[in-house]
Order: sequence, then structure tokens, then C-alpha cells
Amino acid sequence: MADPHRRPEGVSDETVEALGSLSKALETTECARGHLYAFHQLTGSADFELDRAVELLREAGHPEWAERVRREIVGRDVIPGHWTFQVVEAYDRTYYEPFRDLEREAVDRLAEGRGHLYEAELKEARRTRDHPDPTSGGAAG
Repeated sequence: MADPHRRPEGVSDETVEALGSLSKALETTECARGHLYAFHQLTGSADFELDRAVELLREAGHPEWAERVRREIVGRDVIPGHWTFQVVEAYDRTYYEPFRDLEREAVDRLAEGRGHLYEAELKEARRTRDHPDPTSGGAAG
């Protein structure tokens, strides 16, 4: 089997660079998606902490504030009609999944399915030659 990180015959430098840029953009989107999941989890954690705040406000003799927090904030939509899980689902469905699928198809069609060619060639060009750890070849590391 061919090295999955070696450039196929006939694939130009320009194509490798373009696919590298496309992959970098997808990786950035992966980071954004991670932040969106963090937003989802943090917002949910804050909402559950509000239950404690409501109880503590009641115990501290502020039932009107406890009721206001419960009525105005607990379980509130983060944007009209949506909780955070729905924001995550919409992002995945309308942006992330089509982007991921397009990037995979581009790599399949333009580079015989061999991903990270740009990075593999960069690794080979930049590796420390006289040290035992950085190995040659795209498959290692």
C-alpha cells in the first residue's frame, strides 16, 4: 500500500498547498466547534447553578429576588426559540458537516484520499536530521 502521506504522482505543489489551506480552515472550524460545545456546557452549568442561587436567595430572606431569577433567567432560551443544544445542532447540520464532507471529498478526488500532504512534506523539510527522535517519512508521527 502506498504511504498515506506521500504525494501521489501528478499532484502539483499548488494542489498540495490548496488542500493544506482547506484542511487548516477545517481544523480552525473544529476549534470553533469545540468552543461552541464549551458554550453549551458552560451555559448549562450556569443554569443549574441558578437553582442554588435561587435557594440561597430564599434562605437569605430575599424571596422576591429568588423568584425573579427563577422566572426571568432559569431555563431561558439563549436565542429566541433555542437552547444551546439546538445552536450546536444547527451549526453541525448547516456548516460543520457540509464543510467536513467537502474537505474529505476534495482530498479523495484531488489527492487520492491522502490527507495532510502539506504537513507531511513540511515535517520532512523541517525535521531535525541529526537527532534520533524525528523520523523520516510521512507515516511516522
